[in-house]
Order: sequence, then C-alpha cells, then structure tokens
Amino acid sequence: MRRRELLRGAAAAVLGSGTLPLLRAGSAETAKRRLLYFSRSVGYEHSVVQRRRGEPAHSERVLAELGRRAGFEVVCTKDGSIFEGSLEAFDAFVFFTCGDQTKPSLDHTPPMTPHGKQRLLEAIAAGKGFVGFHSAADTFHSNPRAGATAAQKDPYVAMLGGEFVGHGQQQEAALIIASRFPGVGNLGCAEGLSFTDEWYALANFAPDLHVILVQETAYLKGDCYRRPNYPCTWARMHGKGRVFYTSLGHREDVWTNPFFQTIALGGLRWAAGMVEAEVPPNLQRVTPRADQLARVALFSAAWGNPPATA
Repeated sequence: MRRRELLRGAAAAVLGSGTLPLLRAGSAETAKRRLLYFSRSVGYEHSVVQRRRGEPAHSERVLAELGRRAGFEVVCTKDGSIFEGSLEAFDAFVFFTCGDQTKPSLDHTPPMTPHGKQRLLEAIAAGKGFVGFHSAADTFHSNPRAGATAAQKDPYVAMLGGEFVGHGQQQEAALIIASRFPGVGNLGCAEGLSFTDEWYALANFAPDLHVILVQETAYLKGDCYRRPNYPCTWARMHGKGRVFYTSLGHREDVWTNPFFQTIALGGLRWAAGMVEAEVPPNLQRVTPRADQLARVALFSAAWGNPPATA
C-alpha cells in the first residue's frame, strides 16, 4: 500500500450566504455544467459544511475551486424548498447532507418536502447526475437499516446504492482500488493506498454497484468493522442518471487533500456528463460478502437510532 499524507491547502473564497449565488468556475464560456450543492443538516452538522459568520463553508469553497479548475459551475444551498422549483437548470446534484431532510434543522433552514424528495429522485432517474459525500449515506434510511429487501429500502437509499449503519474512531485505513474510474488512474498507485478519515460502516448495497474503492476491514479498530470488506466508493446508473458516492470527506484536511480531490473530481465530472466511463456491476466479484454484518457491527455511532435487527 502506498501511504498518502494529508495535506492542507488554501481554498478560493466565494461570496454570499443562504443560497449562494452561482460560483463561477472560470471565465465566461458556453455550456458549462451546473451543479447544485445541497448541505443541509438535521441533528449533527459536520464542520466542513458549517457556515460561520455568514461565510461559505469549507466544502463550499473547495467545490468552487474544483469547479474553477475543471470547468463547471456550483450553486450552494441549505434550502430544501429548492427542490419544489424547476430543476432543469442543474446537470447534477451534490449532497453532503445528514439526517432526514424532511425534518426541521437546528439552523431553521427550510426542509425538503416529501414531494421535493420525489422530484429529486425523478430528476435523477430521468438523467440528472448525483454525487454524495460522506453523510449523504446517513440522510434517509431504510427499515431495517441493514438487511433490507428491495421493497424495504428507502427510495433515496435505493438511488444512492447503500446506507450508513455506524462508524468507529477516525483512523488510518487501507483502501483497495477496484476500478480505473475517471481520476483513479491519476493516483499513482496500482492496487491500493492508505488514508485517514472517519470510515462509515455501510449496508443495503445495490446489487448493480460499480465498486471503485474497497474498505479493507482487517486492521480497522471498532466493532462495526468486524465484517468482510465492503465498498466505500462506487458508481451506478439510476435509470438514466449517473450516481457517484464516496464515504470520504469528514474533515477539512480531507477536502484539501490531493487524493480526495482527485477521487471527488472524477465523480463530479462523470456524474455531470463531462467524461464517459463504463460502470458495469462488480459488487459480487470484488466484495462478495459486503452485506455480511456481525450483530455488534450494526450500529457503533454514539448518536442516532439503531437499525432493526433480526
């Protein structure tokens, strides 16, 4: 495994609060892709999405810089009512959300309505892209949260391809590269690497996942990892829509790390239709026992409601 040390970098400043104005990714050009970044939190709010003194959050600034670098535009919002309006202006939706978005938030931002949630999922199925970071998998949940049948999965979880069931302490972990997805070839390592983050235990995987990075569990500390290897970054098609998810992204230094930015940019560009990639299902080949969870592994976080168990 090749070790990647976390690096800190300066993110470009952006202006505004509330729903931020369009964050332009460079000079005026035609047909730029436009991404909506939604980072509303219900209950726990990660520091990377917190806006302080009216300034854009750390992750908002980093996404704006990535857009300037890659040639897409970003609109940032915590207003869930945006999904009631027209979504045609956006090529892809980017989520760093936490908690049921139809519930009230601590910062009193408008919630997403059930109708808005349905409109989002319909837009993705019709061809819009979707990118989920970290706690986007801890947003809506199935019942049970692990071992759900297709009929028991929340529609958002079915779209995303998996969901959060817990996490242990932040620690270094080995990641296995399972695909040459856009950006992965630029990492400079053929088989895998090690990285430090807060690693989510995930479950209820869609059978058609194209796994990009595999969470190696053998040396992770924590009961929620007492299980076979499982996906931590993947892509899939939801109808006509391109869906990308990575569990990475808990801390500020992760967002400014070249490894994270390379993985994120590959997912963002693919979901927005800027690059092409084949995403054939490989879940059963690379992580055949991904959904085998020990009973004690079903929930290790210190907050939230534990999933139902048999």
